[in-house]
Amino acid sequence: MKISYHGHSVVKIITGGKTILIDPFINGNRLTDLKAENESPDVIILSHGHNDHVGDTVSLAKRNNSLVIANAEISDFLGWQGVKTHAMHIGGSYQFDFGRVKLTQAFHGSSYETPDKQLIYCGMPAGILLMAEGKTVYHAGDTGLFSDMKLIGERHPIDVAFLPIGDNFTMGPEDAAYAAKLLNAKMVIPMHYNTFPLIKQDPHSFIEMLEAGNGKVLDPGDSIEV
Repeated sequence: MKISYHGHSVVKIITGGKTILIDPFINGNRLTDLKAENESPDVIILSHGHNDHVGDTVSLAKRNNSLVIANAEISDFLGWQGVKTHAMHIGGSYQFDFGRVKLTQAFHGSSYETPDKQLIYCGMPAGILLMAEGKTVYHAGDTGLFSDMKLIGERHPIDVAFLPIGDNFTMGPEDAAYAAKLLNAKMVIPMHYNTFPLIKQDPHSFIEMLEAGNGKVLDPGDSIEV
């Protein structure tokens, strides 16, 4: 399994011959190394409905006939636009041909802002567990710290955890470091920072806070094999 980070909360996973994009915010993301026109994901997974996470989902999915996995409200909203979707919700899991996906709780908001400044309700935000090739990847989405992260780690031993550290809208570095302790992941990678002035952080300082010494900063375009 190859996992790469592409700025903000964009994560690409290649497993079982499939390319999976999580929260593909590409156009408008000043930190990403990706160009939307060059991406051809088989699957897109969305943590919640905010524009900086839905991003280029519609155009990517239509051009590549991608399957979009998201909560029921987002799936309905995208389905009305001609996107192929698989609806899920928090606590549910499903076995796909590339692996198993389970949505976990996350504490945040979830709405999509249309060009004419209308807000579309997008259900509850979620974290994402992807289980494939005997490995488990946890993408926390946008969330604050919550104690049931310990339960998530106990129920699904995590090989790689992507945690937001930007503060203001999500956990800051200190809370994210405590989240890493609760999750007990083998490797922790920071995300959702430095895209906007309000979420400016030093990811290397965050890594130094991790008691287990199990953190790694991935610059946009960097990848790991697990």
